[in-house]
Amino acid sequence: MKKVILSLAALALMVMPACDSKKSADKESKVIKTEIPARPEGATDLVGFATSPMDTVRVGFIGLGMRGPDAVKRFTAIPGAKVVAVCDLEQDRVDKMQEWLKEKGINDVAGYGGSEDAWKQLCERPDIDLVYIVTDWVNHAPMALYAMDNGKHTAIEVPAATSLEEIWALVNKAEEKKLHCMMLENCVYDFFEMNTLNMAQQGLFGEVLHTEGSYLHDLSEFWPYYHNNWRMDFNQKHRGDVYPTHGMGPACQLLDIHRGDRMETLVSMDTKAVNGPAYIEKATGEKPDSFAQGDHTMTMIRTANGKTIQIQHDVLTPRPYSRMYQLTGTKGFANKYPQEGYSFEPEQLASADVPDHENLTAHGFVSDEQKKALEEQYMHPIIREVGEVAKKVGGHGGMDYIMDYRLVYCLRNGLPLDMDVYDLAEWCSLIPLTAISIENGNAPVEVPDFTRGAWQKQKGYRHAFAKEPKE
Repeated sequence: MKKVILSLAALALMVMPACDSKKSADKESKVIKTEIPARPEGATDLVGFATSPMDTVRVGFIGLGMRGPDAVKRFTAIPGAKVVAVCDLEQDRVDKMQEWLKEKGINDVAGYGGSEDAWKQLCERPDIDLVYIVTDWVNHAPMALYAMDNGKHTAIEVPAATSLEEIWALVNKAEEKKLHCMMLENCVYDFFEMNTLNMAQQGLFGEVLHTEGSYLHDLSEFWPYYHNNWRMDFNQKHRGDVYPTHGMGPACQLLDIHRGDRMETLVSMDTKAVNGPAYIEKATGEKPDSFAQGDHTMTMIRTANGKTIQIQHDVLTPRPYSRMYQLTGTKGFANKYPQEGYSFEPEQLASADVPDHENLTAHGFVSDEQKKALEEQYMHPIIREVGEVAKKVGGHGGMDYIMDYRLVYCLRNGLPLDMDVYDLAEWCSLIPLTAISIENGNAPVEVPDFTRGAWQKQKGYRHAFAKEPKE
């Protein structure tokens, strides 16, 4: 046992930079730390960052595969947005998109395709404000960096980056160029999540202590549709939670991450790989030499304020779809999967707007009637404003439209975006950090402060509005 303890301490010392004090070294000697690079000269943090208002947000889209065409179509329904250019490696996808736009009376959209560098021409156009990236994961960060080098704000599909090198590069570039770099995390705009967030922000759950999230989605029917098998290939080569952001986004907003609290330490573990290599063998007839991704990955995170987060990932077993959205507070509880529901202490709902509010129990959810009354009373202002339009336009029940609408709304009104580059960094960081934990015997790993000290500048996560919304 003594040898094991000494080995872990030696590992920590190898990957941990020198501590400033003996106390810090003693306390953190078993926590693996990664390097936090110096901020670029002349750059400043972007907490609460906003740019000058834009009358029209001119957008160029890179990637017209599984998600891109729907994004282009949604933007044609957003006030103040203009589709300027579309791009894809496959020219026929570009042609098909332009044809659809022409049928809608939009004839002046430029198309780029047919070569691996065509996207660069789109980024270099002077008449584009925002580059919207919807490609395979490995191209997200390089494309966003090039776009920012050309003075463009960027919106990047999830995950925006898959390594610490990419994450820090995006943070540094955004800070250096004073540009927005946002990850397109749609799940924070789902109706239940937004209404629950509004309840939490108004104190209905008391102090939020614990949140949960996940991506549990059997992709067995979808693997053949990823261009050149890129997604299965990524799972084969990478261990850890490779797709954490759908669960992380709502969980972190509930806990005000980098707005008064920050993630400090995580521990991750996984099962052995069974269904992944079995799929490869069935598809190719050959058993793979290796398969990094375990069938199921679990991660626990602790914050500076003593809160906890649980995140899970599983795309390889036949579990029912779940994002495991859950909140535990001192006065209440919320859960979305497999059953939507709320539970409160009676005094939390002392209102004539909630039927029979005294008839509550901690042993079950409130009644359907009470839940409906709560959702009406605490409907998020954004849902109240555009929820019905979002349902009609569509995109995962409307949350994709709300995501895009809010991006354009904030840019047009010169407001901070709902998700900034540090959200991107924190949520994506689970990909490399969980791998480090698992590959080092499930060791605790420090989550870097991507704000480099600015995480307490704002107190509490809030959406920005041009004028106070009606409650």
